[in-house]
Amino acid sequence: MRKLVLPLAAAAIALSATSASAADLTLERLFASPSLAGPSPRLPKLSPDGRLVTLLRNRADEKDRYDLWAIEAATGAARMLVDSKKIGSGAEVSEEEKMRRERLRIAGTKGIVDYAWAPDGKSILVPIDGDLFLATLDGEVRRLTETKSTEIDAKVSPQGRSLSFLRDQNVYVVDLASGRETALTKDGGGTLSWGAAEFVAQEEMDRLTGYWWSPDDRWLAVARVDESPVAVVTRAAIGAEGTRLVEQRYPAAGTSNAIVDLYLMAPDGSRRVKADLGADKDVYLTRVDWAKDGKSLYVQRMSRDQKRLDVLRVDPATGASTILFSETSPTWLNLTDNLKPLADGSLIWSSERSGFSHLYRWKAGTWTQLTRGDWAVEEVAGVDERTGRVYFTGTAETPLEQQLYWVRYDRPTKPVRVTEAGWWNEVKMDEKATHALVTRSNPSQPGQVYLTDGDGKRIAWIEQNDLAAADHPYAPYRASHVAPAYGTLKGPDGSDLHWRMLSPPREPGRKYPVFVAVYGGPHGQRVTRGWYKDLPLHQYLVDQGWIVFALDNRGTNRRGTRFESAIYHAMGAAEVEDQLAGVEWLKRQDYVDPAKVAVMGWSYGGYMTLKLLEKAPGTFAAGVAGAPVTKWELYDTFYTERYLGNPAIDPAPYRSSDALDEAGKIADPLLLLHGMADDNVVFENSTALIARLQKEKTPFDLMVYPGATHAVSGEGNQIHLWKTITRFLDREVKGAPD
Repeated sequence: MRKLVLPLAAAAIALSATSASAADLTLERLFASPSLAGPSPRLPKLSPDGRLVTLLRNRADEKDRYDLWAIEAATGAARMLVDSKKIGSGAEVSEEEKMRRERLRIAGTKGIVDYAWAPDGKSILVPIDGDLFLATLDGEVRRLTETKSTEIDAKVSPQGRSLSFLRDQNVYVVDLASGRETALTKDGGGTLSWGAAEFVAQEEMDRLTGYWWSPDDRWLAVARVDESPVAVVTRAAIGAEGTRLVEQRYPAAGTSNAIVDLYLMAPDGSRRVKADLGADKDVYLTRVDWAKDGKSLYVQRMSRDQKRLDVLRVDPATGASTILFSETSPTWLNLTDNLKPLADGSLIWSSERSGFSHLYRWKAGTWTQLTRGDWAVEEVAGVDERTGRVYFTGTAETPLEQQLYWVRYDRPTKPVRVTEAGWWNEVKMDEKATHALVTRSNPSQPGQVYLTDGDGKRIAWIEQNDLAAADHPYAPYRASHVAPAYGTLKGPDGSDLHWRMLSPPREPGRKYPVFVAVYGGPHGQRVTRGWYKDLPLHQYLVDQGWIVFALDNRGTNRRGTRFESAIYHAMGAAEVEDQLAGVEWLKRQDYVDPAKVAVMGWSYGGYMTLKLLEKAPGTFAAGVAGAPVTKWELYDTFYTERYLGNPAIDPAPYRSSDALDEAGKIADPLLLLHGMADDNVVFENSTALIARLQKEKTPFDLMVYPGATHAVSGEGNQIHLWKTITRFLDREVKGAPD
């Protein structure tokens, strides 16, 4: 008997009462413009002088197109700085840029996708349609490049003297005073590239660049990537008008990675030296940071098995390196961006050595722990060296809420919370950590952005996005909005498992079908007190009479290394056990129809759907698996080997974790979905499953999307996808006899 620790909140259930005048959501409205979540600004930034906040704001009539806006911090007055339709040419960007956007999960966006302030605060660098533009604050826009090639990863140097970018796999620098353009490297091409992050760095390490300016503009650290050892995988991108064979250098688990070296050079390409990263070439270059004075470079080097991380200090003039310190783990180490160099030569660092991610200060070989407890530090937002404060996001009160805190690094005390309880917060601070841009949400309020000082005092709304406003896109549906209930149940190993539930107004004696939304993979926390991306879609399902349930199993993040590493060398085991415990609990509730519980997930969630159906036939009325991983040997080195090891050394964890060998156990109705040009979870994962199910004489439903990548995007495709899903579930679950 599983113990229910936290009962359903009566207040939350009361909020689900439906007004007679409330409109029901439709699939057509869910995916139309404007977005039901209201304005969804991207990349909010403070100007160097703090007077302006800039952000990319999507259009009401075209929710996937973004323009550059500026907002006066003092008054909140907003104006469009750059209209993407006026200066954009609509030209096709390079394949390299397309793949880079895919890695950034912005492949479906249009218009302006990135920008950067010049250090003097007088202009902003704006890439559009493969070329670079410079926008001034009076609305003037000047073209900087006009080439057939795509300029990518453009940066203004820290002192504002130079503009740098990548073109045709080489690094270029433009002197902004004279306009002179210099190619720092010239041999890039084919399998060799300079300054770009290799595939696994972009996809798995959250390292999206391959070159770094020193603070004084004297040096560039530039990665040289040799992909010649990486095997060529021929992938069929099947589109509506034909099939294109793509030969892609893809480092599948157990195969060779790219060779990544690091060079230091002056802005004109002279004084080039190679950084000493050690004799072992089969390592990962994971992070690069400059010391405050520009005299040292800090490089994070990770072993291939991801159990050791070394922090090196590199002399930019000679390339010589020394190891400052190392982190080790019996399972794996999680990467962060939390190394922050201070002016006195000390470093702020986060480590999971205590079992939870916490902050430390390293100074001349001595460690001082800054935070502690059974909770997790997520991200260092900034360091104010005038006051000795380190600002960070974390979950000190509950893993369901992310807050901004500060702690003194010179004399650590209990962290001070800056943001308001009851919200999930994402934070960006200015360079001196005197102000913060806070993006917050809760289950009844989509994302809002405001500017605050270092003590949390709100200075101005940047995007209030007031859900109570009569003209808000969600206004017609607000009266029937369901506030989720939250709870905790005991997992098979005794762990507390957090869950979230959305329910229609419940009638006494009536039993309801349940839609279990599953992900379950590493860094896949889904149960938070925030407005999540699929909330309007789940509200639609509630309008259709479904209870929508989600649970965070072992293997997900922000719960400590013991909870997270339960999947080590055993994917599809602990996660499945925990999700089944959640379903057992659901079926004991008197308002749940135990014969009508469906499960759906995408990507790792698609994999989980298959594993659940295989592990417990008859438990679910039906399952929907979207873009599932079925054979982990097909996935990349960095992600897969972190959890399952190297299959070239020990293939056993792969055999037990794959979803193919036990596919014959699937006895419940299954709908399989996949994009036919997926370059992340390649379509071969589904074709392998299709062949296995056919061999086992197991019937299933199938829908594939020509030309679609890992995320099936576009209004038409998304509506079709969900019509397919709901028709399947109506037939197999809601329409099934009791």
